Amino acid sequence: MIHSLSGRLLILTTIFVMLAEVLIFVPSIARFREEYMLTRLERAQIASLALLADDMLDPELEEELLRNAEVFNVVLRRDEARQLVLASPMPRTVSQTYDLRDASATVLIRDAMLRLFRPGNEVVRVIGAPVREAGLLIEVTMETAPMRVAMLDYGIRILMLSAVISVITAVLLFFAMRALLLKPIKRVAGHMQRYAAAPEDARRIIEPSASVTELREAEEALKKLQTDLTQALKQKERLAQLGSAVSKISHDLRNILTSAQLFTDRIEMSEDPTVKRMAPKLVGSITRAVHLCESTLAFGKAEEPGPTLTLMLLEELVEEVIDGERLADPESDISFAADIPANLTVRADPEQMYRVLANLMRNARQAITATGKPGEVHLRAEDRAEAWCITVSDTGPGLPPKAREHLFTAFQGGARKGGSGLGLVIASELVRGHGGTLALHNTGPEGTVFDITLPKGDGTL
Repeated sequence: MIHSLSGRLLILTTIFVMLAEVLIFVPSIARFREEYMLTRLERAQIASLALLADDMLDPELEEELLRNAEVFNVVLRRDEARQLVLASPMPRTVSQTYDLRDASATVLIRDAMLRLFRPGNEVVRVIGAPVREAGLLIEVTMETAPMRVAMLDYGIRILMLSAVISVITAVLLFFAMRALLLKPIKRVAGHMQRYAAAPEDARRIIEPSASVTELREAEEALKKLQTDLTQALKQKERLAQLGSAVSKISHDLRNILTSAQLFTDRIEMSEDPTVKRMAPKLVGSITRAVHLCESTLAFGKAEEPGPTLTLMLLEELVEEVIDGERLADPESDISFAADIPANLTVRADPEQMYRVLANLMRNARQAITATGKPGEVHLRAEDRAEAWCITVSDTGPGLPPKAREHLFTAFQGGARKGGSGLGLVIASELVRGHGGTLALHNTGPEGTVFDITLPKGDGTL
């Protein structure tokens, strides 16, 4: 019970209510002591009326009056004269004097606590104002033992009543909190356990129903989390199935391209000038396709090879990429330009860098073609102190908001209808393999600019 939320709530409620009752008990016991002494003053005043009616009282009657008033003597001051009205022998001398006429709450509480924890029987003098303005003051002497016994009896009854009130309050609060808070929390915990057993099942997603605002917000946040997680798991499953299918297709395609590669060796022997000019590009394209299929198979096995870094002439690679893009869409009114310093060499994997630049320039070409207007794709490179920087820019319409939001997320960052969004993901991954970065510099109606940064370093990866 101590380790449960409901049990701790019950215990803490009982403790706090008891603490509140203790704070009430202290002034209550002080008030009881004051009323006790005021009652003795009032009884003494009534007893003194007998003497005022008859100057001479029988000693036995006087003793009986004092015994009923529970005091030893009574002093009454009507004008300026102080008169001992009733008197009897006192067992001991007066130890304390209490004036109730102008006593503050702090003084009453202090005197009550001291009396409660002082067990001895003492004789004290009590001064007060007579009722109905029957004089200036009335003064009595009395014993403290009967008053302390009465205070203890009253205190015990107050504590017992406080305990009963505390238990009843705690039980009522416990059941109220259980109905309003603990049951909804248990319901949310139950939903989480059932969802954890089968997170792919959308039927197990929680439906917010709490009436408490805070719990309602927690349920809505949990629903959003579960919905996103279920969608992510479904997408992961689809990606796994797609990866398996791509691996199978790549395996068969590699075999087909290998056979095609054998035929291109025969084509290179042709004497036709056009064939001689086009054959090396065809051989290079088929070789890259075979390599891409092999890399896809390796990626499906989580064995994507790292780049083989060599010093390469960037200008030759860029010209090859541009020639490939021109051949891909010869009828479009798109110009390709390159601004690369002569003999600029970069440390990179030629095959992977070709794929990176081809992906970026293909995306730029397709974006401009989709507008039906002429445009330009420009590639610029510069050699900086710590890195090589390559910039690919176009005059296309810019990336849509959804593509910018999921730019490097597979199957979500496609900028055109029917696009898979894999091109930028592959390019970014390949650049990271070189220790560099691929970043969107800016995009808008005037065009899109991507920056590739390849660190120089020592070439050790």
